[in-house]
Amino acid sequence: MASIFTYDPDPPKVSSPWIPPADPTKSTPSTSFTKAELHGEHDLLSDYGVTKLEAEPQEGPTEYKLHLLLRPRRAFTYMSTRIKGKKSNSGTPQIDNAAARSPATPIVAPQPRQQRLQHLTTQLLWRMQQSSPYHAARSKELVIPRLPDDSADLNAAIQLAPLIPGLEESGGALYEIGVSDDGTLVGLTKDEMNESLTTLKIMAASLGCTVEVMRMVIVGECEWVESADLVDSGDTAVRQVPRQDKLWVAEAMVTPCLKQSDSAESIHESKSQNSASGAKPRQDTAAIASRGKSTTTQLRVTLTGPTTSGKSSLLGTLSTGTLDNGRGKSRLSLLKHRHEMVSGVTSSIAQELVGYKDGTILNFSQPDIESWIDIHDQAQDGRLLFVSDSGGHPRYRRTVLRGLMNWAPHWSILCIAADDSEQSFGAYGLSVHQNNSVEVPYVDLVKAHLTLSLNLDVPMAVVVTKMDIASKIGLQKTLIKVLSAIKDSGRVPKILKPDQKEHKELAEIPASDRSQVKPIIEAMEDANSLTKIVPIVLTSAMTGSGIGLVHALLESLPMPPPPTSHDFVGAVLNPEQPKSLFHIDDTYNLPIPQGSLADGLRTGQNGVIVSGHLRFGSLTVGESIVVGPFPAEDEDGKVSGPEDRPSPSSFGLSISHPASAELARIAMKNAVSASEIAGEWLKAEVVSIRNLRLPVRTLEAGQAGSIGLVLDLGKESSPREMSRIRRGMVLAVPSKHMLDTGLSLQAASGFTAIFEEFVAASLAVGTLVNVYVASIRAAARISRIHHPGYGDGDQEPGNTTTDELGVFSLNEDMEMEAQRPVAKTSAEVTLELLHTREWIEMGSRAIILEGGTQDRSGLEGHVGKVVEIVD
Repeated sequence: MASIFTYDPDPPKVSSPWIPPADPTKSTPSTSFTKAELHGEHDLLSDYGVTKLEAEPQEGPTEYKLHLLLRPRRAFTYMSTRIKGKKSNSGTPQIDNAAARSPATPIVAPQPRQQRLQHLTTQLLWRMQQSSPYHAARSKELVIPRLPDDSADLNAAIQLAPLIPGLEESGGALYEIGVSDDGTLVGLTKDEMNESLTTLKIMAASLGCTVEVMRMVIVGECEWVESADLVDSGDTAVRQVPRQDKLWVAEAMVTPCLKQSDSAESIHESKSQNSASGAKPRQDTAAIASRGKSTTTQLRVTLTGPTTSGKSSLLGTLSTGTLDNGRGKSRLSLLKHRHEMVSGVTSSIAQELVGYKDGTILNFSQPDIESWIDIHDQAQDGRLLFVSDSGGHPRYRRTVLRGLMNWAPHWSILCIAADDSEQSFGAYGLSVHQNNSVEVPYVDLVKAHLTLSLNLDVPMAVVVTKMDIASKIGLQKTLIKVLSAIKDSGRVPKILKPDQKEHKELAEIPASDRSQVKPIIEAMEDANSLTKIVPIVLTSAMTGSGIGLVHALLESLPMPPPPTSHDFVGAVLNPEQPKSLFHIDDTYNLPIPQGSLADGLRTGQNGVIVSGHLRFGSLTVGESIVVGPFPAEDEDGKVSGPEDRPSPSSFGLSISHPASAELARIAMKNAVSASEIAGEWLKAEVVSIRNLRLPVRTLEAGQAGSIGLVLDLGKESSPREMSRIRRGMVLAVPSKHMLDTGLSLQAASGFTAIFEEFVAASLAVGTLVNVYVASIRAAARISRIHHPGYGDGDQEPGNTTTDELGVFSLNEDMEMEAQRPVAKTSAEVTLELLHTREWIEMGSRAIILEGGTQDRSGLEGHVGKVVEIVD
């Protein structure tokens, strides 16, 4: 439950039991049944040197089946593979007396026949999931085909359906037909094997999969008796005719069919034929339309706040219903690293999912909820709450910014301990030697987190935690600090007072808590602004006090409008927007299935899974996209990296010297346009999509999820030469205008942003800073600062040789320093990215941080808006 994107990186692989584990590279005969039938040649058991396979594994993608018949097997008078002293391996009694055999095969009722097919198909789905990194899937996605009448051909039921969402990453399933669970090679007759393979193809087609027969092996012989009707002089007689045949064992591989176009055409042709003939479709496709995308409202929330403020404990209580014991019991399911468990300090981001529907809390305290898939199912027509936890220690300030920026939360929840007397920089001794000769400076972490959250201009709420150990004086000091900061920012705080009841097992939101939250939600709607009002809730994860209020608030918080491609700036100022845009926050290896991928794409090592959120537009499985920006290649084909870019040390100048920034700027001017750089954007195809672990075919605007994609590197490219996809890159679907004109996305080497409250005394031209824009974190240098209202107010390096040397400009620098405003003013700042080019959207929010020192928390930054892109 630690993250929505954690999965088994090494799922069980599909391996044939016919190949000895000690020599996996040994070549063995592998012939399909069709080819063997045409040439009259089949593999003999002696070719493999085995008399029995290993027993069937209880888990994994390998399944042993005696047969897949939808009818009882015939009774044999002799089987060479029968084990003496045991019951028949055929599943039906063997008889030596031919007269005792029933003259006709019994007719099975249609209902048991259909039930057996459903059981077998469910079993196949489970085996397919075993070779996938994700094992969870919704049972309602299973669509069982309707069989024809007994007299009709079973091949009519083989209709390739759309692939079940969630099987895209599956490596397939291996079926050993004619083999008992203990590995005994029993075998089937030729007609029984044909029927079993047909049944397997029907099962696989209903899941959107295909079947390939890997090998057919003769394991023995058999004899049986059949009845034959004789017509002689008008008298009907029954004669028992002896029959004999070989016994076969087949190995069949079931793999997901990722060629969705072929699947769709197959279904379309089937429907056309059925409508033309007046017959009903064999496949019940009524449930398929509901699994294309998630239609449940999804609210993204990020928990932020100082360390030891109880963020992880609060999230653990909300997601599991477990109250804390004062020693971190409720947060154990969220921690990823051993050092987090030992120290109690969160250093990474953890995500959890909570659902709400009609006042019911859908979390892991519910007995029928075992995974996020169950929460998706039960929260339909309700609300899904995607909560991200982040670190609070100054050492992990990158994690704090990642939670607030990368996931684009709709709301931020600031957690503050009721008694914040110890929530200071000095209390944690960061980078400070604890001895009598060194005085640890005091930094107010509560104020730092509160100021950052308010400056981001994101709708926020405040949760005061640890009320069970709070003192009256400490709580008053905390509330005064919080209320003063909120009022100074022009917002209105609203305090929600909890009841004093202990809620140990909270399954539903109390009606009193919902009624208390309702007036605040109405006030937000009347104010027509989500940032105007800041709710404040007092809670305790130990006693459960206030937890119901938090659930009631999260269930009712207003959603912002759906994002569009022009909600930051208008279409006139930013016309070249892509059709869809996905911000990448993290990457994982894609387990390529053993089936083929899309046409023209090589399966090798080109697959990757990226996680993040869809800024606008939509993404669909099978859609062609572009990924980037990648580092550009020089004339020799070498990928340019950070070491190839101009650095301050290469000019022999100080990094703070204005001339070094000028030289870097001159070098950047010689760079070619982004649209002319070859290899900066690579083509790819989407092969799988997960929306908060739910397998879907389409991801909508504003939703978070993971995308499985395969890069198209061309025939001459090697997977080893592929540049690594990293955090900060984007996936995009080019617009129709881009496709018609041949234009590509424009990567940026720098940008200009406007900061409403800019402390000019702390930053100057040439200063190195860290920049956060969407999921981008990059090092940058300030190249220009313009202060409107202070004359020209420009700070930028000169262009003359003497200015570059910086010798005769000391007086001018001193005069400019005297004219520089000290108070917070509006400023227009231009920044140059030092190492990589990035795709930056006009109008997006940007944060610049100088970095922490002993007397600072590292969160003191400037929040602005991007107004210009430097190509």
